[in-house]
Amino acid sequence: MTDLQTTGEPESSAASLVAAVLDEEAARQEAQAREREQVIFPDDLLPGVNSEPVNFKEAFAKGGTRMFVILGLLISLDQLTLNAVQTLEPELRTAFHISNGAVVFITSASSLFYALGAIPMGWLADRMKRVPIVACASLLAALFTILSGLAGSAFVFFWLICVTGVAKADGIAVHQPLLADNYPIGIRARMSAALNIGQQVLGNLSPVLVGAIAGWVGGKEGWRWAFFILGIPGGIVAIAAFFMREPPRGQYEKDDVLGEIIEDEHPMQPSMEAAFARLKKISTVRTSISAFAALGFGIFALGSLQVLYLNDTLHVTNTLHRGFILSLAGWTAVPFLYPVGRYFDRTYRKNPPKALTLVGLLILPSAIFTPLQVSTHSTTMFVIWGIPQAVLTACAFAMVTPVLQAVCPYRIRGLGVAMGVMYIVFIGGFGGAILASFFTNSFGVRTTVFILLVPTSIVGSLLLMNGARFIRHDLSLVVEELLEEQEEQRKRAADGARVPVLQMVNTDFSYGPVQVLFDVNFEVHKGECVALLGTNGAGKSTILRCISGLEVPERGVLRLNGRNITFVAPEQRVKHGIVQLPGGKGVFPSLTVMQNLKVAARLRGGTAGEIDARITDVLELFPELAERPKQLAKSLSGGQQQMLALARVLMQDPEILLIDELSLGLAPVVVQRLLELVDRLRARGQTMVIVEQSLNVALAISDRAIFLEKGAVKFEGDAQELLERDDLARAVFFGTEGG
Repeated sequence: MTDLQTTGEPESSAASLVAAVLDEEAARQEAQAREREQVIFPDDLLPGVNSEPVNFKEAFAKGGTRMFVILGLLISLDQLTLNAVQTLEPELRTAFHISNGAVVFITSASSLFYALGAIPMGWLADRMKRVPIVACASLLAALFTILSGLAGSAFVFFWLICVTGVAKADGIAVHQPLLADNYPIGIRARMSAALNIGQQVLGNLSPVLVGAIAGWVGGKEGWRWAFFILGIPGGIVAIAAFFMREPPRGQYEKDDVLGEIIEDEHPMQPSMEAAFARLKKISTVRTSISAFAALGFGIFALGSLQVLYLNDTLHVTNTLHRGFILSLAGWTAVPFLYPVGRYFDRTYRKNPPKALTLVGLLILPSAIFTPLQVSTHSTTMFVIWGIPQAVLTACAFAMVTPVLQAVCPYRIRGLGVAMGVMYIVFIGGFGGAILASFFTNSFGVRTTVFILLVPTSIVGSLLLMNGARFIRHDLSLVVEELLEEQEEQRKRAADGARVPVLQMVNTDFSYGPVQVLFDVNFEVHKGECVALLGTNGAGKSTILRCISGLEVPERGVLRLNGRNITFVAPEQRVKHGIVQLPGGKGVFPSLTVMQNLKVAARLRGGTAGEIDARITDVLELFPELAERPKQLAKSLSGGQQQMLALARVLMQDPEILLIDELSLGLAPVVVQRLLELVDRLRARGQTMVIVEQSLNVALAISDRAIFLEKGAVKFEGDAQELLERDDLARAVFFGTEGG
């Protein structure tokens, strides 16, 4: 130990090694960051960029006025009743005998569940026609608004307004994709601003109307009539919503980029998990939702805090008077929304990153004006300091939706909006409601604003401005997917075109910050057996996981028989014929051979006779298993367990069989037997993609080989041709990179 400390050579060598590793990792991350910012296509090809200006007259000529008017009325009426809950906080506190913290939590929860409902609504919007969703959800919201006025306890009232909020969530996750598909790209910010004007007008009228209704009825029960009366208009407009026209999905992106509107007649339905996984890998989406999640900590509780400050500190106890004061700041935002929307549309056409930076700049001043508002002891100054905060926040929230619509794939726009709301609410809103409740009871309104709103406003605005550098790259990915879709349509329309069973196009994939697949492209035709070869860590197994749906690529498209399955769930892919035999153990060890087969058979379904027939057919391939129907799987040899695993996946009657490391850890005689089985499957016409380390095994069973090195395809061709490439063959045999 003394010698080591004296010389210091081992420590020096270790330090040098660590430094080299850290430098290499930093260089890799920097290179990947540059890759994410890289612009794939010039601005002229990006949807909506450098396009001709569009005014409302031209937009309505294309999409009509009916949808704009109906959706505008619905979302405005939703805001009217949502704001009513906050305005009536002191009356609710008295009626239900609850504390300040409890009433803040209940009213914050009404907004929370409004956002929570965006998740199922977004899922439905991406899978079904959206017009019936809007109409039915709006009718349900109107009914539960009326029922809220009948609540006899805080507990019942809480759940009634929560259900109302979920039903109204179609205004978040369904309205926005509908409008994006019904009206041109160049009008989206102004249209969002116009709809927000409606929200602001009725939202600002809400305290006055609610106060007037409660005051007109009078007494302790006057607040109930506000809910009775406000639910009626929403029900009337909901009926009119049934008569809206359903627009084609993504039509304006397709028209702007491709010059034509192509539609998939039988689209695969996206899964929530796959959609969220893909959306989180879109840099603009990721930074935007992180920013608004931070903002949610303060914004969700702000309205409640303002009401309590007016009531308890400024002693504005009259409901009508308090409602009038709260509405003043909101009214001042109305004249600014449309000019900001027009400026945003113009800026986006010329410079998309600058448009997103604008949103961040609009939020930053809230860190100054809101603390000033709750530090004054004058009602007049309370209103004055609230004006800039209300104007800037309203404009920022109106502009962020067009950004998310632009970078989200059109197939999953509903879930794109829903995911953004989910992060804002579950991280920011829910956390903010709990913290606001605790801090309000412990320290008061003013301290709560300083603790929550100031830091979250700063963090949120900086995140948005930083995320602006990714938007060109993310728009380019949208273009790339549209061009791929157009090319696929043309291939399928060509006379005598041979549609591949499986296609992997332009695929990138990362585990966290580490990218492992780089622009992977290949096709597999019916009846082919394709071997994926390469060194350890080359990305072979990751490709199989992407094909089977266990992983979702951050870029690229996967197709099955020409149909896009990029966002299809793994269990649905199995039903469509993609089945994977995993590396290692693929059996239930505590079940017998026959039980393993029956479990696998029931996953596919069918009558008892059909299941027995499939089992008999499979056992003809595996006489070793037919001799051991009652033997436990765990007592089988390694080779027999691999046979049973293969038999189990064959029970699914796969169209594409994915096999990961068939020969791993098995004796040569067992491998030879498995090769005979695979060769029989190939003779039957079974399409297979096999990951294999052994070049000899791959050449024995495959028609074509694909060689991967560091996540990129370096060779694709006839398996025998690989032997002529000494550099690649050496890499497969010895695990070294070819020179």
